[in-house]
Amino acid sequence: MKKRIEISAILANPQLDTEVTVMGWVRAFRNNRFIALNDGSTQNNLQIVADNEQFAEELLRKISFHACIAVTGQLTASLGSGQAVEIQASHIEILGECNPESYPLQPKRQTMEFLRSKAHFRPRTSTFSAVFRIRHAIAFAIHKYYNDRGFYYLHSPIITGSDAEGAGEMFRVTTLDVENLPRTEAGEIDWKEDFFGRSANLTVSGQLQAEIGALALGKVYTFGPTFRAENSNTPRHLAEFWMIEPEMAFCDIYGNMDLAEDFCKYLIRYVLDNCYDDVAALDARLKEEEKSLPADKRRPMGLEEQLRFVLDNDFERITYTDAIRILQNSKPYKKGQFEFPVEWGKDLQAEHERFLVEKEFKKPVIVRNYPKVFKAFYMRLNDPEPGVPGDTVAAMDVLFPGIGEVIGGSQREERYDVLRSRIHDMGIHEEELWWYLELRKFGGAPHAGFGLGFERMVQFITGMSNIRDVIPFPRTPKSAEF
Repeated sequence: MKKRIEISAILANPQLDTEVTVMGWVRAFRNNRFIALNDGSTQNNLQIVADNEQFAEELLRKISFHACIAVTGQLTASLGSGQAVEIQASHIEILGECNPESYPLQPKRQTMEFLRSKAHFRPRTSTFSAVFRIRHAIAFAIHKYYNDRGFYYLHSPIITGSDAEGAGEMFRVTTLDVENLPRTEAGEIDWKEDFFGRSANLTVSGQLQAEIGALALGKVYTFGPTFRAENSNTPRHLAEFWMIEPEMAFCDIYGNMDLAEDFCKYLIRYVLDNCYDDVAALDARLKEEEKSLPADKRRPMGLEEQLRFVLDNDFERITYTDAIRILQNSKPYKKGQFEFPVEWGKDLQAEHERFLVEKEFKKPVIVRNYPKVFKAFYMRLNDPEPGVPGDTVAAMDVLFPGIGEVIGGSQREERYDVLRSRIHDMGIHEEELWWYLELRKFGGAPHAGFGLGFERMVQFITGMSNIRDVIPFPRTPKSAEF
């Protein structure tokens, strides 16, 4: 096959009056002469000029929407508006035909719901190619950020016997014959007969294993898929998603918050510096989409403006007790407009989080020191505080506009007796976490960490309204098609 040049390379450094070969998918074919070609390397198309007298009519008929073609020709300055350079085609080869009569996608605006059902074709659209290029850039930036700061990348297991959250919403992994399950004398499933000799699940978090790494290597991070068997059909939830979980020895809740804020800003800055064309295209798409909405339903800022606003402002830091006081003094609370109750001891819901971020402070907010009653067993118990009506733990959530929680973390409970007591209080069998307790018993240390939901961060940076549109193949209740 003839060596091609990527369109991104041509547009970045055009070598005029040279012969080049490009390959890609047809985005548009106007007047039987002008081809808009895209190979996925950039948001921008490259214009191909095909002299219809030079090419057979049969070949030109095959240059249809999303057909795949190879073009060789002279790269010249463009005389038309909309592009700086174009290729005067001397040879066109059809690499893959695309019959417009039967092809599911059409050269017009398609709904997000429809494109989700065609996940094998949606990366060819300008919107999704931009989203997935940005997704790649964020993933790369994550590894660069932690590598440059002396963290070690720890591969945590996908199959585990631990439920890090204690919530029980896990996918079970088994090789047992579900039609003929082995039973104990008591009639219960005999997991000793299973592959691992015990009950096993897909991981909900790599955190507990990351703590092992941190308490030996000092600073580690995990970045991998996690799974929640939670029957949530919302724009914010997936059954399979990716998590970044740094864990640091000799760190408290305040150092944890500092890292979380710096990390978020680094990712946003990296995308703006390296994917500006994609951000600009998604920004323009959002503005066009919101033209039909009433003024009060539109975003207060454009996408790029919002990203730069986050970079330019310190995150607000408040306690959970502060948050409850602010919410109870708010107009929506006094007018009974919140769907969920606002009272100390109840978890904050998305509507409460968004009020704090979008109405009260108008920027990202970090909430810390939550009541222990609805937080995980591993979070460090705080000393009693004046004016706080119950026990709290050194937990934190980072809340973003439009998304709500993007990061959840805590200082971990390093005191053996306190952790053991919390495990018992929450009804968790001590023998399931014997190794976790031993980390405190032998050479334990203060440590902290958090988990960032990768798709939620991608969702924020791309401005997509549904989390299913920032992962190539979303896994949700009743949906595992691809």
